[in-house]
Amino acid sequence: MRLRGRLSKSRSAFGQSLLGLLGAGDLDEDSWTDVEDTLLLADLGAATTTEIVERLRAELAARAVRTAEQAREVLRDVLIEALRPELDRAVRALPHTGGDGASVPGVVLIAGVNGTGKTTTTGKLARVLVADGRRVLLGAADTFRAAAVEQLATWGERAGAEVVRGPEGADPASVAFDAVKRGSVDGVDTVLIDTAGRLHTKTGLMDELGKVKRVISKQTEVDEVLLVLDATTGQNGIMQARVFREVVDITGIVLTKLDGTAKGGIVFHVQRELGVPVKLVGLGEGVDDLAPFEPAAFVDALLD
Repeated sequence: MRLRGRLSKSRSAFGQSLLGLLGAGDLDEDSWTDVEDTLLLADLGAATTTEIVERLRAELAARAVRTAEQAREVLRDVLIEALRPELDRAVRALPHTGGDGASVPGVVLIAGVNGTGKTTTTGKLARVLVADGRRVLLGAADTFRAAAVEQLATWGERAGAEVVRGPEGADPASVAFDAVKRGSVDGVDTVLIDTAGRLHTKTGLMDELGKVKRVISKQTEVDEVLLVLDATTGQNGIMQARVFREVVDITGIVLTKLDGTAKGGIVFHVQRELGVPVKLVGLGEGVDDLAPFEPAAFVDALLD
């Protein structure tokens, strides 16, 4: 129910428009052009839009759809299928056995540009894990902004997670290394590393993100690289995602501010573009507003 309320903008702009078009009966080519335009305007991207329109045309014909309710059912099925519900959306943040047989913490690297809600996402994820009975350590590797380190420290206090931090301007890779080392020695379950909010156009900073991952990998594998994207940025978010993918192997996407966009289609587009699942969504500013992404629930919220 909460998801439906938070997606009210997307629902009116996206779901209702499609339902209105598809439920009107036999569609002529102009109507199909309107369906295509609706999908494109909702940030689904050209390739995904073409794929969904082709599936809709085939399914509407195959099922001999006659009523608005039948059309809704077809649309629901096609949209859920496009979100690839079979993808593994679990966040790999639990301890496991290392090469020497000893238990090592799950290591999660959290990346993204400034303003996407990256540090907040790190804090909220820590809160979720601690509430689940896990011991969590936070690594403040965004060393260029004192405010980011303080923000993470505040989240750590709220969540009951220790924070490893270096002096201002310290080498981020060194802070990340120290955090993972401390986590291993202390026997914590999860180490979350908050990295600097990189502008994807700054080559040096992107190289440094690659270095952070390499340095951690000298101790243990990085289990998860979560890319935090602001759902309201549309195409710009997709451009950011492409560049991050070239520097580090992204394993999952966190879409923040999903409650603030009228273009729910960004979920479809970014998954297709990166070939990795949306694992978590941010639905507001509250401490508990980070939720697992569930394709069927998301589509139902759009169409409800």
